[in-house]
Amino acid sequence: MTETTEAKLSPQVKNALIALIVGGIAAILDSTMVTLAIHTLAVRLHSTAGTIQWVTTGFLLAMAVAIPITGWAERRWGGKRVWMAALVLFVLASVLCAVAWNGASLIGFRALQGFGAGLIFPLMQTLAVRAAGGQVGSRLMAAVSLPIALGPILGPVIGGVILNGLGWRWLFLVNVPVIAAGLLLAWRFLPADHPGSPAGRGRPDWIGLALLAPALTGILLGLSQLSEDGGIGHARVLAPLLAGVVLLAAFVVWASRPGEREPIVDVRLLRVRSLGSASAVLFTAGAAMYAGMFLLPLYYQQLRGDSVLDAGLLLIPQGVGALASRFVIGRLVDRFGARTLTIAGFLLAAVATVPFALAGPGTNLWWLGAVLLVRGLGTGAVLIPPMSVAYQDIRPAGIPHATMNTRIAQQVGASFGTAVVAVALQSLLDNDATGAFQGAFWWAVGIAVAAIVPAVALPARRPANRSPAAAPVHDDETAGSRVDAQEEAAH
Repeated sequence: MTETTEAKLSPQVKNALIALIVGGIAAILDSTMVTLAIHTLAVRLHSTAGTIQWVTTGFLLAMAVAIPITGWAERRWGGKRVWMAALVLFVLASVLCAVAWNGASLIGFRALQGFGAGLIFPLMQTLAVRAAGGQVGSRLMAAVSLPIALGPILGPVIGGVILNGLGWRWLFLVNVPVIAAGLLLAWRFLPADHPGSPAGRGRPDWIGLALLAPALTGILLGLSQLSEDGGIGHARVLAPLLAGVVLLAAFVVWASRPGEREPIVDVRLLRVRSLGSASAVLFTAGAAMYAGMFLLPLYYQQLRGDSVLDAGLLLIPQGVGALASRFVIGRLVDRFGARTLTIAGFLLAAVATVPFALAGPGTNLWWLGAVLLVRGLGTGAVLIPPMSVAYQDIRPAGIPHATMNTRIAQQVGASFGTAVVAVALQSLLDNDATGAFQGAFWWAVGIAVAAIVPAVALPARRPANRSPAAAPVHDDETAGSRVDAQEEAAH
């Protein structure tokens, strides 16, 4: 891909990106806003914090079930139709959440909402690549990943404003006008697509789905409870975690077998260097980003005593840094390559987390704000380079599978990073709150440093003459033969 091609996005691609961002931003913000309201929901719905915590957990688990079927759904009905159907499902579930009458009903409606979000997140990426005709570059990925990066930062601010001024039901009702605008823009600007070949529109890989969906559910459930129930040795943690790992291994064996039926997620594509290394980096990027996103609001609220709204406002510099990185990362990737930029991003995030590992309840807020700005620059830079090279050796028929591989890696990585720092914080809180937060932030620093290891395997630069993702592929070409061709291109 030439620098000129990378430097410009056509008006049609820009309009499609706007439609995707507007449609997807509600799902991304919702997943972070509701986390702030756990205590409020427990009080208003006369429930316990432990029960209401399933409002978040159920959302994440339903997302894990939905992600693997997005590729088959796109092939079966077409990406634009599935995108709009997912938005409708999400907004209907949002309205149901707003009228929930007790904890159990809210948990059920949130699970439905999570299923819609599980379709939306990977489709954002897939449809952006489709709209660009397979011409995948850092500028395209910077645009489509912007809501994903800013959601955890802006969500607490918006959520705090809504909780303080309007009440918890508006956390869900605010989605209605946003999704309505997203549907209108999608109908107008997303390019019309068509279902895939008859072979791709057949029945989904039910055995693969029966293995992968509960595997992801078990892993995420186990990680979400790691800081409670006695840690890793407790049956409520160990049982789902082990079951999830075993089922995931069984799925990999099943999906790697030769045969005519297309797997629900083609893990064979991970043998392609660009996608395999990018998926590994996105796992560690998810861990590094969400470890900080978990700790920072708690630091301001629990250790410093700030309100929910104040904590959200104090996190704005990090969002500004992440936004600023989007304006320059494309040019920097062109000049220095994905590997160098990713390593630099992780180093910057690690260095900017160290002051929080040394901070106490009285540390100067202006200093911490400046540090957060730098941390935002670092975390904002670690998603785009691996995403921009992930598709470089993947042909059009493999784009949905590549997206699901990267999305699953990022989702599990986020849960892993959150679980690690939550365990560290919980284990130290009994002794000294300041020391507990400092120790947990040191773990967050360690995660960011460890993330450099898989980043070394990223391709240094994209091919300068073409985008392999745009190479033609025949409908009757099997997934196995695609991988062989892609491996040759990667080497």
